[in-house]
Amino acid sequence: MGISFLKLLRGPIARGEIDCTVRIWQRPQVKVGGRYRMEQGFIRVTRMRQIALQDITPELARRSGFSGVVDLLKTAKHGPGEKVYLIEFVYEDQFRLDLDSSW
Repeated sequence: MGISFLKLLRGPIARGEIDCTVRIWQRPQVKVGGRYRMEQGFIRVTRMRQIALQDITPELARRSGFSGVVDLLKTAKHGPGEKVYLIEFVYEDQFRLDLDSSW
């Protein structure tokens, strides 16, 4: 289980500009509260829910880091899955986590 992101999305995610992703899977590959490594930190899933394909709006596509719905859908599908999931997350910087745990 886990989650990965296109290289061009990783910087905006680390800066907090992207806080959600849409995935089309057979079943969930992440869980709420789960932490998944991404470069110098982690993605912590704060919310996940199944949505309908028609719930993907241009606004949601932009919030996910894509220029539009078609662009998002080209990336969102992973394998033979047909269930659409909206995953919300926060980025946790490893350096900050190290500092917080040292206090």
